[in-house]
Amino acid sequence: MSDSARSAAQSPAVQSTAVFATLTTATLMLFSMFFGAGNLIFPPILGAQAGTHFVPAILGFLAAGVALPVVSMIAVVLSGEDVLDLSRQAGRFFGVVFPVLIYLSIGAFYAVPRTAVVSYSTAFSPVFGVDSQASTVAFCAVYFLVVWLMCYRETGLIDRIGKWLTPVLLVLLALMVLMALRQLEPTGAAAAEKFAEHPGPTGLIEGYLTMDSVAALAFGIVVISALREKGIGAGGGMGLRRAAIIAAIGAGALLGAVYIALGLVGRVVPHPEQYEDGAAILTDIAYATMGQPGRVLFGSVVLLACIGTAAGLIGSTSGFFHRLLPAVSYQQWVLVFTLVSFAVSTVGLQSVLAIAGPIIGFLYPPAITLVAITLLAPLWQRRLYYTFRLGVWGAVVWSLLASLSSVGVASARIESLIGWSPMHEQQLGWLLPVIGLIVVGLILDHAPATRKTPAAA
Repeated sequence: MSDSARSAAQSPAVQSTAVFATLTTATLMLFSMFFGAGNLIFPPILGAQAGTHFVPAILGFLAAGVALPVVSMIAVVLSGEDVLDLSRQAGRFFGVVFPVLIYLSIGAFYAVPRTAVVSYSTAFSPVFGVDSQASTVAFCAVYFLVVWLMCYRETGLIDRIGKWLTPVLLVLLALMVLMALRQLEPTGAAAAEKFAEHPGPTGLIEGYLTMDSVAALAFGIVVISALREKGIGAGGGMGLRRAAIIAAIGAGALLGAVYIALGLVGRVVPHPEQYEDGAAILTDIAYATMGQPGRVLFGSVVLLACIGTAAGLIGSTSGFFHRLLPAVSYQQWVLVFTLVSFAVSTVGLQSVLAIAGPIIGFLYPPAITLVAITLLAPLWQRRLYYTFRLGVWGAVVWSLLASLSSVGVASARIESLIGWSPMHEQQLGWLLPVIGLIVVGLILDHAPATRKTPAAA
């Protein structure tokens, strides 16, 4: 009997319990998919550098690192099943190219290989005292074998991540945080220069750089498929979209709690000014409070966090490309992306980073613009043809210019075009021009002569 048929045959009380258990597991799965290497190490260094300005800094971080990804996930759910449905609102060409760039940049070409490299450098090498090309290749081979086994079957991913991996991760993480906060006191150090002047905006940028807002667009397909597999949305029970939104909000709340806890750990590390990254802070804290077992504990936290994220990214990427090209099976896509990730992690991550970094930076403005218009569209109760196109394509053009300037292509000329915008130095110069284009789009969409618009281009 299928999950949906079994659910329909159960009593209301049993159904409610089953739905609650499924939502809890989906929430934990989504949390694990978000909570990768960068999410683990950003908050501690923020806590160490923000000093006495910790509160506004962490609030800014939560706005971009938690609220924005949750909102992005909700936008995907409301528009369809994945970013393909969401992005088509800005036109057919954008609707294909944009999702492909998102899945490749946060998948096999950058984010997934990075999880393996971070796992090796923080979880394997320090514990076993080895660091060579041969050990790197051997570790990555075993790492991606585990990831491949977790993703191979499209069904059951919610159980493999949400029921087993994430609870263990949270228990180990809680143990490490509690030991640190119990044994150490806040240092009361002054804030570093960037946090002393603009703690809130600086925290916002730090959360912006977690890439979770872009990752949220990719995770929609996994969460919806997992919930449907468990019978959610069948038999007149809780709707599929409502369940996915609840899971997104739950995962966001859990992320926020963990980020605050890790930020507090950064506040109690001795001599915070000597640290440049959160991984070193957590390694030293774990060793100082628990000795060598603490180093092993921290390594286990990193490894579980990275494996959960890698499995989620490869699973969502494979599901997306299978939908785009059904002739290639999900299992074949999993194998392809696993092998590509393995190759990049062992021979070319730094070279790929030089390319992927600007691409990811380029994707953020159109992604945020697309999400914002999608969520605001119901207020006008009509199709926003020009609003989507002017807003999103304006963000694309501005972001492309900023990305070219950042890599040294015609920097002086480009800066003369875009440097005037407020918050340009904080990488948010695109906001004002795009808001202006959205307003123009709304005016055109409400003008009688333009209400009947042509088909999507």
